[in-house]
Amino acid sequence: MVKDFPLHSLEKLAKRVGVERISKEALIELREILLEIANDIARDAVEICSHAKRVTIKKSDVQLASKKYREKL
Repeated sequence: MVKDFPLHSLEKLAKRVGVERISKEALIELREILLEIANDIARDAVEICSHAKRVTIKKSDVQLASKKYREKL
């Protein structure tokens, strides 16, 4: 997976939701999972955009793709 998503940003996010301490390994795993989810949503957004015969992904494409992703859960 891509490793250019800063761990520090994830740590700040975790602390914002109440996490007091989190290991580096947990942050790395969280990053892997979040990037996988983002890739799935982006891939679905591309399909939605293509189906609409557009080349530019819109906010609504991403919103619909993320809604579809959440429904899978």
